Amino acid sequence: MKYHKIRKMDIVNGPGVRVSIFFQGCEFHCKNCFNPETHDFENGTEFTDQTIDQILELCKEDYIQGLSILGGEPLHKRNIEGTKKLIQKMKCQYPNKNIWLWTGFLIEKIKDLELLKDIDVLIDGPYQDELHDPRLKWKGSKNQRVIDMTKTRQEKKIVLYEIDKERVR
Repeated sequence: MKYHKIRKMDIVNGPGVRVSIFFQGCEFHCKNCFNPETHDFENGTEFTDQTIDQILELCKEDYIQGLSILGGEPLHKRNIEGTKKLIQKMKCQYPNKNIWLWTGFLIEKIKDLELLKDIDVLIDGPYQDELHDPRLKWKGSKNQRVIDMTKTRQEKKIVLYEIDKERVR
């Protein structure tokens, strides 16, 4: 498994200042994807335990609100085990920092529910160019959902994240 890049201070992919990792490899190949360089599974840098340690070290700063996981496709079968390991270690080390994850899969199609227990916000659904709207926050097309996973688990139904009431420290 590989990753494309790590951003040490990202202010675009989620609220506040965050650390972001972009995994390598995606089979969705959405038309006009904003990250087409992440599609090829063979490109990128090897994702190892040292990569996880590096990300955790970057997240230690008080001004870092959380971790954003993007792609490529972090939930692809070739990436999911590394994604899961990163999420578990992040939540264990920094239980008060949030984790946001972008996937082309719909939440209803994600079979590994254990993976979702530590995610705070899930942006699901493939990007659809014909539904693109540049005014959308944290998603590229109107079909995608920004799901508040904490409330979704509590209420046992999909609850959308209230973008106007961001929980920023």
